[in-house]
Amino acid sequence: MTNILWYLTAFLASSSVLPNGTPWLQTVSAQYLLGLGIGDITGPVVETNMMGYASLAQTDTGLHMRERSRAFIVADASAPSNRFVFINADIAMGDSGVRRSIVANLSSQFPGVYTDSNIAFVGTHQHSGVGGYLENLLPQITSLGYVKQTADAIVTGTVLAVQRAHASLAPGKLRLGNATILNANINRSPTAYLANPSDERARYEFDQDKDMTLLRFDDLNGNARGFLSFFAVHGTSLYENNTLVSSDNKGMAAYMYESLVEPNSFPGNATFVAGFTQSNVGDTSPNTLGAFCESPGQPFDGQACEADHSTCGGTVEDCHGRGPGFRISDFESNRIIGEAQFTGAQTIMNGPLSDVHGTVKTVHTYMTMANHSFTLPNGTTVSTCPAAMGFAFAGGTTDGPGAFDFIQGDNSSTPQNPFWEIVKGAVTPLPSTTQISCQGSKPILLNTGFAHTPYEWAPNSVDIQMLRVGNFVMLIMPGELTTMSGRRIREAVRAQLISSGVLGADAYVVVAGPANVYAHYVATREEYGVQRYEGASTIFGPFTLEAYIDKYTSLVSFLADNATGTPASDPPPPEQTSKAISLQTPVVFDAAPFGSKFGAVMTDVQTQTSYQEGDTVSTLFVGADPRNNLRLEGTFLTVDQLVAGQWKTVRTDSHPSTIYRWTRVNTVLGTSSVNISWTIESGTPAGTYRLSYFGDAKPLIGSLSSFTGTSSSFSVA
Repeated sequence: MTNILWYLTAFLASSSVLPNGTPWLQTVSAQYLLGLGIGDITGPVVETNMMGYASLAQTDTGLHMRERSRAFIVADASAPSNRFVFINADIAMGDSGVRRSIVANLSSQFPGVYTDSNIAFVGTHQHSGVGGYLENLLPQITSLGYVKQTADAIVTGTVLAVQRAHASLAPGKLRLGNATILNANINRSPTAYLANPSDERARYEFDQDKDMTLLRFDDLNGNARGFLSFFAVHGTSLYENNTLVSSDNKGMAAYMYESLVEPNSFPGNATFVAGFTQSNVGDTSPNTLGAFCESPGQPFDGQACEADHSTCGGTVEDCHGRGPGFRISDFESNRIIGEAQFTGAQTIMNGPLSDVHGTVKTVHTYMTMANHSFTLPNGTTVSTCPAAMGFAFAGGTTDGPGAFDFIQGDNSSTPQNPFWEIVKGAVTPLPSTTQISCQGSKPILLNTGFAHTPYEWAPNSVDIQMLRVGNFVMLIMPGELTTMSGRRIREAVRAQLISSGVLGADAYVVVAGPANVYAHYVATREEYGVQRYEGASTIFGPFTLEAYIDKYTSLVSFLADNATGTPASDPPPPEQTSKAISLQTPVVFDAAPFGSKFGAVMTDVQTQTSYQEGDTVSTLFVGADPRNNLRLEGTFLTVDQLVAGQWKTVRTDSHPSTIYRWTRVNTVLGTSSVNISWTIESGTPAGTYRLSYFGDAKPLIGSLSSFTGTSSSFSVA
């Protein structure tokens, strides 16, 4: 069959006109229709709190690398209504409000094709992205409420990514492989992991998963179009003191791979799509050198933090994890951990892989986690609890320490400071004896499941979702599973798939999350009892993991080849966005200093001598607030090279070698400045270059006006 006929087949099979296929379509030799796409989801890169560390001080001041959503569509060629779209987004976690908007957009554009059931919205769990997009109140507190501009950017870019993936649908093949990646993650709560049974721990070489699993997307000729990889490592390579929006180690890995395959394409414009997906991330860290005390003048400065509580001199504030490149630069650890995943994916892509064969199936339902009763395998009836955060939640982690006298590993019934017993009742309702009993060894700091004013502080209902293609099953999880939690649920679901006859002994199961709605952590019961950060953040109580295992295994039959119907469902999470409060100050107006204009050069490049590889060249411009125009699918800057008398763009704000920094000079006068910098990479051709800045100014009265600033030309030798 010619290429045009193949594409015609793909188009017809993917359209809502023929949602179930036709007999002649069922004779197509390709088993799958595959689509891949990328979209820009970068929200406001200044004057907005960043999402992940929950630090009021971490307000963004510029851009290192843009955030992206990468969409992967898999459809059964013989029954194309059997399909799913997996969205891997460079954000901290999925969210019910954002997902609701994405589903509404896609189901309207593609009626009957993309639905609530077959759309998975998964975050890479990076901690250097724009915040304010989650619709529950607790994660909004540090962002001064809801930031609609952030949420809208995520929705717009994600829908665009799916549109592009849908437009690229073509027959293809899937292959599966894995590899071991060392020196890319450690367990940041090893003392909690040790609470798990010794015979269970003895089955594993490490106290965190070292395997990367990769699903390769090929065309019919065996040429790679992209991949989805799954590996557990926190997106905390960029520290809490970073204020430049970026995509952390998984975004870096994606950039590396996509630019390797298509070196002449700008970031975000490649047709090859590299998906680096988060897995059972809960207790992992990229800060592989361990956690040390950064306490100048103290006798414990430079020493390892106290192990059980992650303290230095009794407090957690000075205990910081160190990445492999922390002494070199702010971004070197990010590059190293990203490169480790890039290399792992490259090893799998170039090595032996097994073919994936079999139908495509999805199952999705909602489960109310507060007071959910179920029966354990031993016959005991247990229950989850309404949400609550423990005292150790405020102790933070070695990736991002807490404050005051909160520590990790505190499961005493009496906190160190009785002041917090008084304060906590003023923030959320005091817990009842029933809630205290249900939460067990967790001393409750924030009783979020009972806090409903001005709207819900925490989720109550969560998405339960599984995606199957052939023998490969993805558990789309609404929380951060610890290493052992992930192992247990993977094994339980795999055993159920095999024992029920849905799949054979080659069944392969992976965890992907945090996805769809953010339900915080999932620790094992044993880890929960230790009450480090992960246990204190397991909001639905000690039986949270068992509840998920019970529910996911109960839905395995819906993944069978001949499965029909949909499972019973609890109500979805209630819509909160319309109630959202925002205290973020909007852009009032921009102004240039007297006698100047927007885009004017304030500090220029050096023109008398040449720059060398490794040098950083920069220009300071008269600026305007970038919140005026996010420039989605565009750029705030370019590095241009003079080629045959014409300026040719060679770098944008999505390249890791460029940085865009914005500074508010005078709030009353509305003035600001922008610093554009480029660190010249090894192998950069000698020649003449310039830096360009693109902005949009808001007058006190009137509409936005676009402008451009350009540095003097400079030489690279």
